[in-house]
Amino acid sequence: MALTGRAALLAALGSLPVGIWDPSWTGILAVNAPLVAACACDFALAAPVRRLGLTRSGDTSVRLGETADVTLTITNPSSRPLRAHLRDAWPPSSWQPGTEVAASRHRVTVPAGERRRITTRLRPTRRGDRQADRVTIRSYGPLHLFSRQGTHNVPWTVRVLPPFTSRKHLPSKLARLRELDGRTSVLTRGEGTEFDSLREYVPGDDTRSIDWRATARQSTVAVRTWRPERDRHILLVLDTGRTSAGRVGDAPRLDASMDAALLLAALASRAGDRVDLLAYDRRVRALVQGRTAGDVLPSLVNAMATLEPELIETDARGLTATALRTAPRHSLIVLLTTLDAAPIEEGLLPVLSQLTQRHTVLLASVADPHIARMATARGNTDAVYEAAAAAQAQSERHRTAEQLRRHGVTVVDATPEELAPALADAYLALKTAGRL
Repeated sequence: MALTGRAALLAALGSLPVGIWDPSWTGILAVNAPLVAACACDFALAAPVRRLGLTRSGDTSVRLGETADVTLTITNPSSRPLRAHLRDAWPPSSWQPGTEVAASRHRVTVPAGERRRITTRLRPTRRGDRQADRVTIRSYGPLHLFSRQGTHNVPWTVRVLPPFTSRKHLPSKLARLRELDGRTSVLTRGEGTEFDSLREYVPGDDTRSIDWRATARQSTVAVRTWRPERDRHILLVLDTGRTSAGRVGDAPRLDASMDAALLLAALASRAGDRVDLLAYDRRVRALVQGRTAGDVLPSLVNAMATLEPELIETDARGLTATALRTAPRHSLIVLLTTLDAAPIEEGLLPVLSQLTQRHTVLLASVADPHIARMATARGNTDAVYEAAAAAQAQSERHRTAEQLRRHGVTVVDATPEELAPALADAYLALKTAGRL
């Protein structure tokens, strides 16, 4: 229970003339006794808070950057109407900075024996699970002089999913995939492709695709068309160690890696390939296996939602062993990790042959665009020194990439905005070459 500002103001206004014309306890009592009686009546007429029934409904998941509506249903079983101010508390990252007060506070009136609904709109700023905190209700009487206050625990969880901003590239990549599949253009042959059909020869076709037996049976030259094999296995491996915590722009490297992985998963599932996910640093942080084409993307998004970079060095041997157990047969292993020299040379390279002997390996890494800008900066002494440092960093990165390529690894090194489409292009190139 608590006095309101209105009661304090009335008490001050009533005491002021008494203090001027008749400064005595009798005068103060004469003025404030009616106010005390009014406060007591107001308190008695305020609806009790503890007896209220509260339940939640609404959104349970939302993409980062979008809004989620959570509805709170308030049931007033008492015989007195509820006039209340309500605070629906959530973690600070549930709203944009500066909007928490307006979004979490509500005024509500619930007649006796009825229920009302209020909606709290969340706009989270971080991935992960956002769990509702306590609901605080301050119930007023009809005069708003005195109030009852109480809290209720009304559990609810909203999972904030990765934004998947790279989905804007999916239509163009699917168009390329249709070309590769022969729906909009002629198929070419490569390793790992299978026979599709015969058609009439046209100038420009590869003469190696001419089917001489079929040609002998008809009056025109026939060529074979080839379809890339489907149902290939792709294992996406997210490195969640300390290098994934480095921020590039406004987000950790891990977020850019996840975005690229989601675009590749969407594309590969449309191509008829099976996609699994492994997130690892020194132990398995997430594992998604055996999902159908329709379920794989929601499953990956849900698994990635709660992933956070761990400030520990990634165990490359453990990662390799886990990847080999997860993909026992020939697969495309997509490592989303760093290209920094030390973790690659000391961690990955000594065990890389275990992967490349059995699998096709593709490594994708997030490059910092600020380094590229520094390398081209000139104008003063500081800029020249920064450019030299940036050029050295780029040189080490290129040298590390070349080491990986000599071991048979396809390397994609791109900025956060370019990584997802570049990784999708690398996948399509491998598929075109028949290396899957």
